[in-house]
Amino acid sequence: MAGVAPAIVHFGRQTVEPAFDRPRADRLEAGNPLRTTFEHYAADGLSSGIWHCEPGRWRIRFAPNKHEFFSVISGRVRLHDAAGSVTEIGPGEAAVIPAGFAGQFEVLEAVEKYFVVVETAPA
Repeated sequence: MAGVAPAIVHFGRQTVEPAFDRPRADRLEAGNPLRTTFEHYAADGLSSGIWHCEPGRWRIRFAPNKHEFFSVISGRVRLHDAAGSVTEIGPGEAAVIPAGFAGQFEVLEAVEKYFVVVETAPA
């Protein structure tokens, strides 16, 4: 007898408790934004959901085995890389923060985004 197939996870049909945090003080560069994460799915190194954040700026450093795809629903963000390049992402646009990325994450306008984080086994 075969097992039951996994069900589709429909974000709009779930009630998810939010997790709240703020950037660590040693990484904070501007503001003190409240970050709200609604994790709708997590399994096998993959996490996805919806993230909200107030304006502010902080330093980020991704682990060498962590990647994030995100798509902005509303608001606007800027990513500053260590070489000084700036990438701005607004509503309807998407980007990937690759493993090992170091720079700053800046929320220009209160943002809401879909996110998918993939963490692979460390090399």
